[in-house]
Amino acid sequence: MKKSIASRGPSASKNISKRDADPEDWREEALAHMRSLIMEADPEMIEERKWRKPSNAMEGVPVWSHEGIVCTGESYTKVVKLTFAQGASLADPSHLFNSSLEGNMRRAIDIREGEKINARAFKSLVKAAVARNVRAKKR
Repeated sequence: MKKSIASRGPSASKNISKRDADPEDWREEALAHMRSLIMEADPEMIEERKWRKPSNAMEGVPVWSHEGIVCTGESYTKVVKLTFAQGASLADPSHLFNSSLEGNMRRAIDIREGEKINARAFKSLVKAAVARNVRAKKR
């Protein structure tokens, strides 16, 4: 059985994990910043932690959804990766997608230490992903 911690609206970030509230390194800081941009782009976004180890309820992959998964966020040694579940079907005029470009569904944004992401373009991408999910749900 898959369990998750979910919350809606602007307070979602506060309910996810203590670890994210206290960034320990650049990756946690970058993920927290991207989380805030996601929630600004869509205050109705649902944020959950999924695929965690049973021993720690606060561990897991952050997953943002609205009428379906919009994106996930993962921290690796050299990058913070934001993977858009339906990214291949989204227009990306600012060329934010820089990873997982060969697939038919997903696209990802890898953020390296010190890199800045165009906040306006990123929020537009999030809004486009939500709109895509809403359209797909209506079909």
